Amino acid sequence: MAPRANWKGFLRLSLVTCPVALYPATSDTEKVSFNQINRKTGHRIKYAKVDADTGEEVANEDIMKGYKIDTDTYIEVSKDELDDLALESTRTIEIDEFVPRTDIDSRYVIRPYYLVPDGKVGHDAFAVIRETIRSMDKVAIGRVVLTNREHIIALEPLDNGLMGTLLRYPYEVRSEKEYFDDIQDVKITKDMLDLAKHIVEQKSGSFEPEQFEDRYEQALIDLINQKRNGLKTSAKAAPKTGGNVINLMDALKRSLANEKQAAPAAAKENGKAKGKKPRKAAAGQREMLLPISGSGKRAAKETVKEAPKKAEKPVRASARTRKAS
Repeated sequence: MAPRANWKGFLRLSLVTCPVALYPATSDTEKVSFNQINRKTGHRIKYAKVDADTGEEVANEDIMKGYKIDTDTYIEVSKDELDDLALESTRTIEIDEFVPRTDIDSRYVIRPYYLVPDGKVGHDAFAVIRETIRSMDKVAIGRVVLTNREHIIALEPLDNGLMGTLLRYPYEVRSEKEYFDDIQDVKITKDMLDLAKHIVEQKSGSFEPEQFEDRYEQALIDLINQKRNGLKTSAKAAPKTGGNVINLMDALKRSLANEKQAAPAAAKENGKAKGKKPRKAAAGQREMLLPISGSGKRAAKETVKEAPKKAEKPVRASARTRKAS
């Protein structure tokens, strides 16, 4: 089931307009998430909105936004006043200009979205805009209002649709000078640089996202499965952060030797991996948790008590099942 659109409106290039919908291109719902619970009762913790001075709970309809100008002084701004700002980009993405993709500094990139035609009409106009951007080999720049704020959005063709990337404003990007000014100007010898290049060549390859595994996510899954099945958990040894090599040239030589030794094994492993079909993204990170019957701390205790001595192979549950458990 496709997610709900984050935004619906119109895409416009001069006088060419079509209805479109904006969908999130990424998701964190497959990741393991935790709730805060009371250690004594096992009940979930809930947060109430209270008045900072009186301590009394405040109803949602009595809450408004305020801009702090002094310790106890706020300028109140109502929802109606915010709605009255009525920026055109609230309902329309107007393409203002076209720029080379290489002009966009990666520090300005926030997150990607998918832009598609909304409904059965407007597909022709959408295709014209998409193919115009594609033929120019450039990125279209426009503006869109999301979460009550106007954002810069960069549009570029992706298959039959458009990928829209939200961009930061200049005031949101910190200057590198305040961090880099104290870095020493070190001269690197040609021998050191050559050795480092050899290491890079040994490690060079193609970017294949399906080959990467979220090791922390899998460690969380293993930890929860062990606890659910009544098995003892033990802390793993901290990974080594480095050896006692003091001489930089010696470190480079050892690194190159290690990479040459690891290369045959890595090539063999990659050959096996390439023969396998990558799993669908919906399958998530390896296996996930089985839903636990019942609810609350009591049910969890009963599950652990009745668990077999050996942990059964876990099966990844859907995001909806995990949230409910």
